[in-house]
Amino acid sequence: MSDYRKIITDGLWTNNQALVALLGLCPLLAVSSTLVNGLGLGLATTAVLVASNVTVSIIRNWVRQEVRLPVFVLVIASFVTAVELAMNAWFHDLYKILGIFIPLIVTNCTIVGRAEAFASRNPVPAAALDGLAMGLGSTSVLAVLGGMRELVGQGTLFSGAHLMFGESFRGFVFSLGSDYHGLILAILPPGAFFGLGLLIALKYLIDKRMEARRARAEAEPAAMAPAQG
Repeated sequence: MSDYRKIITDGLWTNNQALVALLGLCPLLAVSSTLVNGLGLGLATTAVLVASNVTVSIIRNWVRQEVRLPVFVLVIASFVTAVELAMNAWFHDLYKILGIFIPLIVTNCTIVGRAEAFASRNPVPAAALDGLAMGLGSTSVLAVLGGMRELVGQGTLFSGAHLMFGESFRGFVFSLGSDYHGLILAILPPGAFFGLGLLIALKYLIDKRMEARRARAEAEPAAMAPAQG
C-alpha cells in the first residue's frame, strides 16, 4: 500500500512531470490558453499514458531489449490514434481547436519516459496507477495554467465548457464582467511562460515549507529527550 501511495504522490506532486522534469512543454504552453483546452488535452494524454503503461507492462517480458523503444513508440502511437479518432467523433469542435497537438501526444517525452522507466519494470496494477497519477498530475497543471491565463487574459473561466461537457454547459461561464477588458499578454505565448514559472515557484515554496515543518517535527522529540532524562 505504501508503494502505491508513493506512486500517487510522485505523479501528482513530488515528481510532477510538468513542474519538475519540465517534459511536454510544447503542448503545455501552446494549448493552455483556456481551462477547457488544457483539460481536454490533459485527459487525452492521461488516457494514452494509462493504456500504454498497461500494455508495456503486459508485454515487457516478451520484448527483446534491442527493440523495446521502437515497440513502445508503436504502442503509444496506436493509442494516440485511437484517442484522436475518438475525439474527432465525440468532441469534434474541441478536436479542431487542439488540432495538431493531439497526434503530437506520441512525441510527449513523459509517455515514452514512463513506459521505459516504470511500466517496463513493474506489474500491471502499479503501471496503470503510475500512468493515471502522472497523467492527472500533468492534467492539473494544464487546467490550472489554462484557467489562470483565461481568467487574466479574457476575464472568463470555463469558456467553451460545452465543447467537452455538452450543450447543457454552453452558458456555464464565470465572467469578471463586461468592464474587464483582459490582459492580452496572458493568452499570448509569453503569458504561458510567466504562468508556468509562477506555478513552479509556488511548488518550490510549498515544498520548502513542508520540509521545514518536517524538520521541526523531527527536532522536537530529540530536544525533549535530554530534558526528560
